[in-house]
Amino acid sequence: MAKSKMLKFIWIISLVIFFLSPAAPAASLELKIATLSPDGSPWMLKMREGAKEISRKTDNRVRFKFYPGGVMGNDKAVMRKIRAGQLHGGALTGGSLQKVFSDAQVYSLPLKFRSLQEIDYVRERMDSILMAGFEKGGFVTFGLAEGGFAYVMSNAPIRSIEELRNQKVWVPDHDATISEAMHAFGIRPIPLSIADVRVSLQTGLIDTVTISPIGAIVLQWHTQVKYLTELPMAYVYGLLAVDRQVFSKISPEDQKIVQDAMGRVFQEIDRQNRTDNIEALSVLRNLGIQFVKPAPGAEEGWFAVAARVTQQLVDSGVISKTMVSVLDGHLEVYRSLRAEKNE
Repeated sequence: MAKSKMLKFIWIISLVIFFLSPAAPAASLELKIATLSPDGSPWMLKMREGAKEISRKTDNRVRFKFYPGGVMGNDKAVMRKIRAGQLHGGALTGGSLQKVFSDAQVYSLPLKFRSLQEIDYVRERMDSILMAGFEKGGFVTFGLAEGGFAYVMSNAPIRSIEELRNQKVWVPDHDATISEAMHAFGIRPIPLSIADVRVSLQTGLIDTVTISPIGAIVLQWHTQVKYLTELPMAYVYGLLAVDRQVFSKISPEDQKIVQDAMGRVFQEIDRQNRTDNIEALSVLRNLGIQFVKPAPGAEEGWFAVAARVTQQLVDSGVISKTMVSVLDGHLEVYRSLRAEKNE
């Protein structure tokens, strides 16, 4: 009996000690993130703000270390370093994640969108699908940020597909969708990393690029081209992608803090980029870039070829028929609603 009382007493004392003892501090984690965005750029300023908020709200349990300005190499090199564990994530273009999610470039199909209103309608219904695809492929993301419409910019006026075929056209060296699309247009593109483009424009290795207005200004490519063809060739976006296995090491409570803060940051970047790209078009005009329209009657030819390119990409398995059908379905609904409204 005495022994039983003693054991009970020891058990009670143990419980008291357990509950009064200070909890062990949660393990801290520093997320190493690389990006091509220059330090001091709007993207970097916003991401640093989000990182500071996260560090404060988690008592430094989650911190970010950024490697801006391409110091870790291009997107392809960043992805390789993430797989090797040297980095934990990157602020990347959508095409950089195509190997982990083949439909990452569904928004970038050639001439798929004709207005920013179409973009907004589709993205409201499809962004979550893309983010789920990235997570299945092993990456946690925090929302997509508009890169904007990409336009053909060149050293000679391009008003038709035939004229485009006579140019030395750049494509990103990591983007299978754009490369396949160019080949389907009858173009033999020159793949280069983004870091090599400006020098290649200067030396004449290439003379034509497809990029958003703000991208052309930030990267200083606008200083090496003379013309912009007024057709929204593709829609581009960026995102912050963190290795899912690394992110899972963060406690659920801290994960929510990260998701809330960075989710808000990417909403702000998304909105700001819309404004910046509209303003950038005016800046390009004021800097002397000549805006050219497709030759009379040629615009429908551009769209017809673009439709064939999309079908070829589906047939070759570069992008799934299901995802393209979902996108086309939303566009059909939007255009039908707009037609009814304008009647």
